[in-house]
Amino acid sequence: MLNILFASVNGTLQAFAKDPQWRLNGQLGIIAVLHTLSQTLLDHFHLHCLVPAVALSVKHNKWNPSRERFLFRIKSLAKEYRKQYLYKMKRAYQQQKLIFPGKTARIGSENVFDEMIEKLSKINWIAYAKRPFAGPEQVLEYLGRYTHRIAISNNRLNTIDNGRVVFTYRDRKNNNEKKTMTLNAEEFIRRFLLHVLPKGFMKIRYFGFLSNVKKKICVQQIRQLLNHIADLSEQVNETIPQIMQRISGVNITCCPKCKKGKMIKIKEIPRPIWDTS
Repeated sequence: MLNILFASVNGTLQAFAKDPQWRLNGQLGIIAVLHTLSQTLLDHFHLHCLVPAVALSVKHNKWNPSRERFLFRIKSLAKEYRKQYLYKMKRAYQQQKLIFPGKTARIGSENVFDEMIEKLSKINWIAYAKRPFAGPEQVLEYLGRYTHRIAISNNRLNTIDNGRVVFTYRDRKNNNEKKTMTLNAEEFIRRFLLHVLPKGFMKIRYFGFLSNVKKKICVQQIRQLLNHIADLSEQVNETIPQIMQRISGVNITCCPKCKKGKMIKIKEIPRPIWDTS
């Protein structure tokens, strides 16, 4: 289902980029990041996408900018996404690629599945888009807080005591008011594990001229079209402390108690014999 989510989002955006009415007439570059949770750790699967407001022409000889005010009409985008998602979902069902465990077993019936698809096709689906008002740096910083974290950060945990976990969340239905929620340990762990992805699953994916098979050539072509003569920066190999310092501004080698001394590695804990990673 998550692969269908990625494919449908990419297919929708690329279809709009090729449609002459949107004036792009080319291929977009897309960075798609999977988010799986709501503020209260319940499952809420959706993608956040970074999309430059330009397209690379089919012949790779033009760099076509979008309109000034918007990239695509959001209602039209939502309708196309609904069409593509339901088509891909139905095709996966026909190819017997979908499974229906537990309480969803009844949906495996062809009649029930077709009825569900019909109902979903009549519902208004929601998409959301906005420009990065504070610049691209803010967007990248915002997404960077989520890309390598599962479910919840430590600073949202208030207390863990007597089999209960208390954490903060933002109430989206009440002007993002900050509130606290208390869950027993079992329920907290259950919700946390909802967001542990299968081993090898890629939660960040690149499409269009930013895809792994195209970006090396396409990015060079784009830079030439922009008359950008600067060399591409070389990849820098960083240690984990260096990465954390750059991204978060936190020096994880600093002693958490005195805030002055440096943490040093004394011994490396070996992996358990059952850990095959």
